[in-house]
Amino acid sequence: MQQIVSEIAAIRQQIQALEQERASFTVNKIVPSEHNSPSAIAEAYRRFARENAQVAVEIKGIDDAIAALELQLQQKQAELANWQINSKQLTLQQQLEEARSVAQVHAQRINQLAGELATEIRLLKSCADELSPLYWQVYYKPFITGFKTISVPHIRSDGDVWTIVNRIV
Repeated sequence: MQQIVSEIAAIRQQIQALEQERASFTVNKIVPSEHNSPSAIAEAYRRFARENAQVAVEIKGIDDAIAALELQLQQKQAELANWQINSKQLTLQQQLEEARSVAQVHAQRINQLAGELATEIRLLKSCADELSPLYWQVYYKPFITGFKTISVPHIRSDGDVWTIVNRIV
């Protein structure tokens, strides 16, 4: 059991390191100088495109690695839960605590996904806010509607009772 716990910790550390590495990638914009020749400006943009392609591929690789590690983490957590259940005769209180810890893992994952979804919704809203005036001019109707009523689930606990609430994004 101790080995599984240490493997879970190692996987979490690796995921965190990959997420930090992914966050470190930034896209630098090119600011052409008035004194640069047309060929120098063209070369700067070509170099920028090549570098960004490599960054995009690297980010994709990091995302794939994180997804694989998260799957492995879930498998290890399930293995740990099964081992704990099978290793001893659990009392009612112990069974309750085990089930509660499993539920807590699911609640944390739901809250994590809800946070990611809220971020994506905000990004979509900012795109829609930029596009809407032009969209109205061309098509005489809104681009996207309904942003005031979009909500995501969130699970909170006061210690004994868990509550699922909808947070408006």
